Amino acid sequence: MKRFIQKLGPGLLFAGAAIGVSHLVQSTRAGADFGFGLLWALFLIHLVKYPFFQYGPRYASATGQSLLEGYRKLGKGVLIAYGLLTSLTMFTIQAAVTIVTAGIATSLFGDFINVKIWTVVILSLCFIILNVGKYRFLDVMMKVIIVTLTLTTLIATGMAIYNSSEAVSFTQLLPEGSLEITFLIAFMGWMPAPLDISVWHSLWTTEKQKTTRKKPSPKIALLDFNIGYLGTVLLGVSFVALGALVMHPTGNSFSNSAGTFSVQLIDMYTQSLGNWAYVIIGIAAFTTMFSTTLTTLDASPRSMHKTTELVFEKPFKYGYLLWSIVLIIGTLSIYFFFLSEMGRLIKLATVLSFLTAPFYALSNYILISSKHTPKEWRPSKLLHIISCFGILFLVGFSIWYLTIL
Repeated sequence: MKRFIQKLGPGLLFAGAAIGVSHLVQSTRAGADFGFGLLWALFLIHLVKYPFFQYGPRYASATGQSLLEGYRKLGKGVLIAYGLLTSLTMFTIQAAVTIVTAGIATSLFGDFINVKIWTVVILSLCFIILNVGKYRFLDVMMKVIIVTLTLTTLIATGMAIYNSSEAVSFTQLLPEGSLEITFLIAFMGWMPAPLDISVWHSLWTTEKQKTTRKKPSPKIALLDFNIGYLGTVLLGVSFVALGALVMHPTGNSFSNSAGTFSVQLIDMYTQSLGNWAYVIIGIAAFTTMFSTTLTTLDASPRSMHKTTELVFEKPFKYGYLLWSIVLIIGTLSIYFFFLSEMGRLIKLATVLSFLTAPFYALSNYILISSKHTPKEWRPSKLLHIISCFGILFLVGFSIWYLTIL
């Protein structure tokens, strides 16, 4: 068992990056506004995105290379397109997850430090962890965080079910009107995560190989991924249930302010479950968002560093450090000078992620089905079918959204 747990890692990092705004904010909001009516969207988008996420660790463990090196084999244009798309989305993604983390920290540890200062503190702490402890420390830390997050969330969900006296409806709903459809797009855009995390996962897989000096078999890598992915499904349903059971009956709406939202979130759970739940909900919420902030601050610089090296065909010794600094400066600039409202920031980031999803889906599918992947690790017929359906779905849904703007 100990050896098995040691082999896990990138899949849990994937879960840590995925279980964040999509779950704590969007899933809870979906439950609060629609009850259990959007469970169809949660399960459908997990199915649609599954193969494209899975192709990251599949390719990396089968070839010993990341998806970025695979993109380079498809043509430098694909790699450049990835770099441009990432540069457009990474700052809003980092700003969105950090501001939610800061808001929760304010409500959990006291508002003697405001959200802006907490934003700086959290980014600085994550920067120190990543540049001192590096991947090995991140790997160990995420295992602790994910276990803590899962246990506290499941306990809170179980108590909400036990204490609920309201009649529960599982009638599935299709949002109508531009505002509700925009929320649906945002909900599915980051559920369970943006598709570019498949690239991050492949990088973490190759980094795991370097630190352990062992090449994991693709079977272990896929098992690791599936454990993390099932965790995102389970916790996604849990947060929808919490929103539906605790918040939906009150008819209250959420604030777009990070600080106010986090207070509402924790207070509503506490009012329903009892004061004892404050610590459990607080820990679950904070660990959810801190893990996402930490992993995104690692992954975006790591991917941009690798992209830069591959495009210019030469190594950059301090590329990861420089991209980390650029990301922190860009994140703080967006928050302090352009867009400080949590609701608008999250909506922008999630919609951008959904609209860029077809690129990652198509690129990953072409690469994993090509001669660049060992034949025995190319997709099965079932994965081919799901992949083709997923690409058509993501393209069609994006076009539909653009036509109603």
